Amino acid sequence: MDRYVKLNNGVFMPRVGLGTYRLNDPRGQVRKAIELGYRLIDTALDYDNEEQLGLGIKDSGIAREDLFITSKVWFRWSKPGDARKMALDSLKKLGVDYLDMCMIHWPLNDYYTAYRDLEELYREGKIRAIGVCNFTPDRLIDLLSFNEFKPQVNQIETHVRCQRWTEHEWFDRYDVTHQAYSPLGAGRIDDLMEDPLLGELAQKYGKTRAQICLRFLLQRDICILPRTNSEERLKENIDLFDFKLEEQDMEALKTLDRKEAVIGRPEDPAKVKRAIEVYR
Repeated sequence: MDRYVKLNNGVFMPRVGLGTYRLNDPRGQVRKAIELGYRLIDTALDYDNEEQLGLGIKDSGIAREDLFITSKVWFRWSKPGDARKMALDSLKKLGVDYLDMCMIHWPLNDYYTAYRDLEELYREGKIRAIGVCNFTPDRLIDLLSFNEFKPQVNQIETHVRCQRWTEHEWFDRYDVTHQAYSPLGAGRIDDLMEDPLLGELAQKYGKTRAQICLRFLLQRDICILPRTNSEERLKENIDLFDFKLEEQDMEALKTLDRKEAVIGRPEDPAKVKRAIEVYR
């Protein structure tokens, strides 16, 4: 399996990246990640860590063109230019001249205006790809049908307990790359790593249970953004390209799907209400 996926605008994006939400040491962890071979760094305005990540990237000494850096604008926009300002602020904090991708973080508020701000930055070369996060297929289709550029990526919560088969089918139909955040459930699924099937497969392939979960997504052509504060797990989470799950094992893993997201539920009115009240 190639370590890169070609997006619908011809840009190549690593299949595995580093999720950076609530890292204990963003600067140190991103430096370690780059040393281990990570080339995609995913952050957001709301993570409040862009300056530290920028320092870690600088510490690594890696050439800018060898990295794929993603950030996201929050839903505080209300008029034309707001999302543009947020994206340019991210550039400044990260210490870079362009973003490889900038995303709409949630389908809330006037995200059409925000998206058109990003289209403007895309035309100017300040961002190389446009993405969205947490967009259900209906909202994604609406957005891409009435704008000049369709999104290259939709980033949604996806893991073995929330496999997103229907969503993936729709993303494929419109040539939008499926990227998974919290591909291990963000530590919020207490019994996930105790599942006997994962233990059986980990023993069979000589890998960890987490690696089985991550490889399952990669073989479904889903890009992944595992996050960890552990250096050992940082190594594990990218060591996924030297084995392949057999078809019968892929089928067996389908049985773990409960279709229950623990974070990304934009269709849940209570979740949306709380997000607006807490983060507005």
